[in-house]
Amino acid sequence: MFFLDAYAEMKTMPPAIFLMGPTASGKTGVAVELVQRLPVELISVDSALVFRDMDIGTAKPDSATLARAPHHLIDIINPTEAYSAAAFRRDALRLMRDITARGKIPLLVGGTMLYFKALREGLSDLPQSDPAVRAALDAEIAQHGIQHMHQQLALVDTETAARLKPTDTQRIQRAMEIYRLTGQPMSMLIKQQALHELPYRIIPIALIPGDRAVLHQRIATRFNAMLKLGLVEELRALRQKYPLHPNMTSMRCVGYRQAWQYLDGEINATELLDKGLAATRQLAKRQLTWLRSMPDSIEMDCLVPDLTQTVFAVLTENI
Repeated sequence: MFFLDAYAEMKTMPPAIFLMGPTASGKTGVAVELVQRLPVELISVDSALVFRDMDIGTAKPDSATLARAPHHLIDIINPTEAYSAAAFRRDALRLMRDITARGKIPLLVGGTMLYFKALREGLSDLPQSDPAVRAALDAEIAQHGIQHMHQQLALVDTETAARLKPTDTQRIQRAMEIYRLTGQPMSMLIKQQALHELPYRIIPIALIPGDRAVLHQRIATRFNAMLKLGLVEELRALRQKYPLHPNMTSMRCVGYRQAWQYLDGEINATELLDKGLAATRQLAKRQLTWLRSMPDSIEMDCLVPDLTQTVFAVLTENI
C-alpha cells in the first residue's frame, strides 16, 4: 500500500525534464526542437554558459537560436565572477517554480553533471571555516602533532577518523573544526544533508554515444570550428575588457585554458589544438562517468539520425 500511495503521489507532481549528455552529444539541438513541439521552457545546466562574452569557446547558442528557444541561466555573470552549484540550485528551483506556475514544463538541458546532482539531491550544509577555531587547531597540532589530533577525532567521529590517514593534516583538521563548530560529527552531518526532494516528477534522459569514436570526431570537428571562428581572438578581447587571471573559474573552462597558454607563448598553435582536443575528450569521459551513475536515467544513443523524434516519443509517454 505504501508503494502504491508513493506512486500515486509521484504521478500528481508536475513533470520536469532533465536532458543530459556529454559535450558534442547534440543536447542543445534536441532541446531547441522540443520547444517547438512541447510546452516547455529551457533552463541551461552549464557552468560555462553562465558567463557573458564567452560565446565561441562555450559553444553558446547564437542569437537566432536563443530567439527561437530562449534559455534561462545563460549570460548571467561576468567572467570575473564565480557561480557555484549551490547558486545554480537556488536559481533553478526559482525558475522551475515560475515555469510550472505558467503552465509549462521545465526542461533542464546541459552537461554540468554536478549541477544536476545538486539540484536533485541537495548539498551538504557544512559550516564555513572559522579563523579562531582554525588557529586553535593549528596551535594544538604544533604542540601535540597531527596523529594526536587524529586520535581525538576518533573519539568524537569514529567513521571519519577511520577513513582518514593519521597524517592527513588538512582533512583531520577540517573534520575536527566541524565538530567543534557544530557539536556533531562531520560524518553525521553529511548523512543528514538535506536531500530536499524535488517536488517534481523527474524525467531524466541521458544521451550516451553508442560509438565513442564518433563522439570524439564530433569533438574534433567542433573544436577546430571554434579555432576558426576566433576562440583565441575572443579570449584576447576578454583579457582587454576584464581583469582576468588564469585561475579564475571562467578561465579554467576547456578551450579558454589552452588559449590562454597560447596567448602567453607557453604553447604553439599545434599544441593548442592537441591540448584542447585532449581536454575536451577528458571532459566528455567525466561527463559519461557521471551519467552512468545517475539513477533511473533513460539512456538513448545520441548518434541515431532521428534523435529528436526518439526523445520526443519517450517524453510524450512520460509527461
